[in-house]
Amino acid sequence: MIKNILKGAAIAAVVVSASSAMAAEKLRIGISSEAYPPFSSQNATNQWEGFEIDLLAAICKEMKVECKIVSTAWDGIIPALKAKKIDAIFSSMSITADRSKVIDFSDKYYNTPAEIIGKKDAPAISTVANPDGKGGKIANPADMAGKIIGVQTATIHADYANTYLKGATVKIYDTTDNHNADLVAGRVDYALEDSIVADEFLKTPAAKDLGVKLIVPNDPIFGTGVGVGIRKGDKLKDRFNDAIKAVRASGEYDAIAKRYFAFNVYGD
Repeated sequence: MIKNILKGAAIAAVVVSASSAMAAEKLRIGISSEAYPPFSSQNATNQWEGFEIDLLAAICKEMKVECKIVSTAWDGIIPALKAKKIDAIFSSMSITADRSKVIDFSDKYYNTPAEIIGKKDAPAISTVANPDGKGGKIANPADMAGKIIGVQTATIHADYANTYLKGATVKIYDTTDNHNADLVAGRVDYALEDSIVADEFLKTPAAKDLGVKLIVPNDPIFGTGVGVGIRKGDKLKDRFNDAIKAVRASGEYDAIAKRYFAFNVYGD
């Protein structure tokens, strides 16, 4: 997700058990209410599942706390944190300079690139390096002239599109699912989103006519990976950092990741 924020509401809650015994301390963990497989989503029985859900359970166990998932609208998740409606954000939120001005972050717990998808017969998109050697941009922005690209609101993908895709019309959606639906329907030409989420979508029957047009080069806009969002100055930052390190050192992180990915999702 890999997600910049503004209003919202807590909608539903689920408990991630920290241990078989009742934990003395309880934390409210904000997770975006939209389905974001394979990271987090609710199944047919409204149970949360996915890589982040399994990892969160391991981290909460390491911290010896009971974590209650609070389903929150994506564009309201940072305000919910600042208003103390939740204690932390564990929802594919990229660590960026702009977000770090208003909240703190733990160390990263995964890092994946962005991807542009479109019709299989649409032209491929190429990039060139930025003059400063940091990241890349569309090689010929004029190729995007007149095109419509869908992005989710308050995300690093929206920031990238608005910065680099000057020739295109950037259309903002409330959820990734909605801009993907419009891509299938032909109402947008491309969609820019997290590569893992895009690849999951491309496996579905609805996406049979779609394909990858570009794995977007790394760029400072995308931040330094996904971390736990925490209120400024909150000591939870150190506790989450210690727990993430411990889960990685024990091998449990890799065991969880292998259930979902055939590559190193943690990144370099």
